[in-house]
Amino acid sequence: MQIKTVQTKEYLDQRPGTSGLRKKVNVFQEPGYLEHFIQSIFEAVPNHQNAALILGGDGRYFNQQAIQIIFGGLASAHCPM
Repeated sequence: MQIKTVQTKEYLDQRPGTSGLRKKVNVFQEPGYLEHFIQSIFEAVPNHQNAALILGGDGRYFNQQAIQIIFGGLASAHCPM
């Protein structure tokens, strides 16, 4: 797997609730939007090497791509720099 660094910016509208981050697909497709949100989760969980990540989806449009982005972020979070 090749590791790619993705520059992001602060997104002030990223306020997750009990159902996760609810946005329209075109918002999640903005460059860096989903990557930024996933990275913030990884940084918020202390000692994430021993944590469990449960990922759910409903099969709608962009779900498969989002899963690949999330797993890519998870893999890079565990790679030594």
